[in-house]
Amino acid sequence: MATATVISLTSATSSYLLPPNSKCMLARKRALFFSPLHHVSSNFAFSSSLQFKKCRQPRRPVIKAARTESKAVILGSRAPDFQLLEPLTGKTWELDDFDSHPALLVMFICNHCPFVIHLKQDIVKLTNYYMKKGLAVVAISSNSVVTHPQDGPDFMAEEAKLFKYPFPYLYDESQDVARAFGAVCTPEFLLYKKVGRRPFELVYHGQFDDSRPSNNMRVTGRDLSMAIDSALSGQPLSFVQKPSVGCSIKWHPEKSM
Repeated sequence: MATATVISLTSATSSYLLPPNSKCMLARKRALFFSPLHHVSSNFAFSSSLQFKKCRQPRRPVIKAARTESKAVILGSRAPDFQLLEPLTGKTWELDDFDSHPALLVMFICNHCPFVIHLKQDIVKLTNYYMKKGLAVVAISSNSVVTHPQDGPDFMAEEAKLFKYPFPYLYDESQDVARAFGAVCTPEFLLYKKVGRRPFELVYHGQFDDSRPSNNMRVTGRDLSMAIDSALSGQPLSFVQKPSVGCSIKWHPEKSM
């Protein structure tokens, strides 16, 4: 909503709340000098012919991006093995590196996607908090550098350093790991937990929260936080898992789905 601006007129006995819209303001000024003074609603202005005209409020910018929902992955399925390079450090990570943790969060993200950018700072906050509680976290970028070079390994390293990612940010050049996990969009969140010596099993595959780049809802991380709390405490999830929404993974041209 546009912030109202108070304009005081010396010939008036009171002030008028006007939206910061130049055409609306001009119409009102003309009305005030060509007609008796009246209190005017913030959504209307007088024209010089003393007729009401609707003032158009400034529109909020709309972020346009192809929306893709995460597809169902069978709960209880095992986390696929992987071996991926971390561009920032040059280290190769694999699933066994997280074996000592009670739960593992796998995130498919990238550099350019507006849906990821919308959550980046809060992803860092959430993961910093839960990693201190024993959660293992890994982020993977599987986007094609043929179509989106800004998501390549050099830029990934810069991104990880800039945002101080507390988790390894890995490069899935072949895109085979994304396919093995069933990932189709960014961001996409898959939460696995361990029971005893059993392998990691999927317990949550859903959204971060209800916030999107253009829906004006505050980012809270509510859904993912509740899922992690349940996984770390050994309790079953007691809420409906909503799919994550984001940009489609940018598959190599010869591998488009």
